[in-house]
Amino acid sequence: MDLSRLGKLGVWTPLDAMTAPQAADFARRIEALGYSALWHPEAVGRDPVALIGFLAPQTSRLVFATGIANIYARDPMTANAARLTLGEVTGGRFILGLGVSHAHLVAGVRKHEYGKPVSTMRAYLEAMRDKPYMAPTPPAEPPIVLAALRPNMLRLAKELARGAHPYFVPPEHTARAREILGKGPWLAPEQMVLHVADPAKARAIARANMKIYLGLPNYVNNLRWLGYHDDDFSNGGSDRLVDAIVCWGDEKAITARIHAHLDAGADHVCIQALRPDGQPGPDVRLLEALAPSGS
Repeated sequence: MDLSRLGKLGVWTPLDAMTAPQAADFARRIEALGYSALWHPEAVGRDPVALIGFLAPQTSRLVFATGIANIYARDPMTANAARLTLGEVTGGRFILGLGVSHAHLVAGVRKHEYGKPVSTMRAYLEAMRDKPYMAPTPPAEPPIVLAALRPNMLRLAKELARGAHPYFVPPEHTARAREILGKGPWLAPEQMVLHVADPAKARAIARANMKIYLGLPNYVNNLRWLGYHDDDFSNGGSDRLVDAIVCWGDEKAITARIHAHLDAGADHVCIQALRPDGQPGPDVRLLEALAPSGS
């Protein structure tokens, strides 16, 4: 896949709050609005690979990406087979985003042993590369991107993948990531956005969405690397941290944040449009307002 096909602006959203027909309608709407890619995660809901197999034939141009598929959910041979299968059946509109997930999900929920993140990911990617695949292959190699936050995983993304898909990061991280990746590797950060102008209301909604992530070492350690401290993580997050992670305000402010990532070295920004009522699912009105097509 060429980087131009990925485009500059995509949508990141969980789809588990939607029925399958609703998810298909949403994918078609995103495509019609001019977004180039739809990213969705894997946790304890639908299998993202199977869902893409359902959604992709109902669109014609939209790129589908896992953001992020858990390497503990399928062995390397299965992951590679899924990558090549979807690369074929989507006509080259698939990106496999991979991540090591979190210890509480891997050991606590899946009952697997949680290994050291970088060495485990390296072994997984090397195993994917070495496994046989005896079926028709897609015309172009479907790209792999890694959920890379800190230097060692970013360097692995540069070495063994097409690039990185950092989550829960401000533009300052994008600048650091680009410095480590250098020119060439893809950099596609996720950015939470919220169309609420009142600071108290916006930060309350932001804190509710950030709560789970501030309890996960992967994200907290990354934020410490960026210069945040204990005081920033207490009481749901300091205003400084909340405002860095969730861009709230009007369309002009949100557009400026998207451009801040692009100016810092991002190739593609995946926006997660939080709903102003605090409910699950994307804010479709905001996505319409920010649409690349201007629709």
